[in-house]
Parts: sequence; structure tokens; C-alpha cells
Amino acid sequence: MSRTPLPYSQVLLDHFRNPRNLGPFEGADVVAKAGSPACGDMITFYLKVADGAVERLTFESYGCAANIGTASYLTELVAGHPLEEAWKVSWKRLSDDLGGLPKVKFHCGILAVGALQRAIREYYRARGEAPAWIPAELTEEEKNAQEEEELAGSLEHKLHK
Repeated sequence: MSRTPLPYSQVLLDHFRNPRNLGPFEGADVVAKAGSPACGDMITFYLKVADGAVERLTFESYGCAANIGTASYLTELVAGHPLEEAWKVSWKRLSDDLGGLPKVKFHCGILAVGALQRAIREYYRARGEAPAWIPAELTEEEKNAQEEEELAGSLEHKLHK
């Protein structure tokens, strides 16, 4: 059986082959995970904040080229930007900036954005703060990340019955 390669852009492939800001670091203010290795894609972000802006954002990923590429690109995109601007980055922007994601890989951009939003939400939660620009309810990206985790947990439970 032959598999047709997915139509990834050179920009995405470069981020996959040469990921930027890869790996954990000491002194992160927040470590946030999204996804599940059971479903195939997982991202962990390590976030350091200074003066209300992203001082440093690194990642670890378990997943495909799109998962690694979108996470790598997102770390560069938001570096140095205020947390509010970082919060507003959309998965559609990631896809567009990376030359378009194949439809079957949209979830990788959604997962990356959901993980970043989870990190930012946790940063403020840990400080007892709630900026007006962070909605009380989870965003669609956060919900999608949570749904992937719940699905993976459900499947894992069924496998071990």
C-alpha cells in the first residue's frame, strides 16, 4: 500500500525539520499540556512572562509534522508580544502563515492555539487575576483540546476493559 504525502508548505516543513524553541527550560511560569499521545498529538508549552508579555515560549511535541510545525511557528510568532495579543492568535492565522494546513490537519493548529490559551489562562489563574479579555468560558480552541483529551481517555479506558 502506498501513502500519498500530505501537501505541506516549505515553511511548515522547515519548522518540522528544524523546530524552534524546542524543549523545556528551568524557571517557566507555566507548563501547560494539550492533547493526548493516545490520539496521536500532544503539545506541552513552557511559558515565561515578563512585564505582561511572552518572554519565552518553548514546546515539546508528540505528533505529526503539522503538530510540530504549528507549535514551533507559534513560539516564534508570539515571542515578545503582550499576553493579550498572544491570546488572540487564531489557528486560521497559523494555517495561513504556514502556507495552509491540509483539512485533516486543522486540528494541529487548533491544538497549538488551545495549548497556548490554556497556558495563558493558567498563568493568570495562578496569580488570582482575571483580565477582562480572557473569557470566563473556554474558547473553542480550548474546548477542542479538552475534547481530544477526553476522547483519548475514553478510548484508552475501553481498551483496558
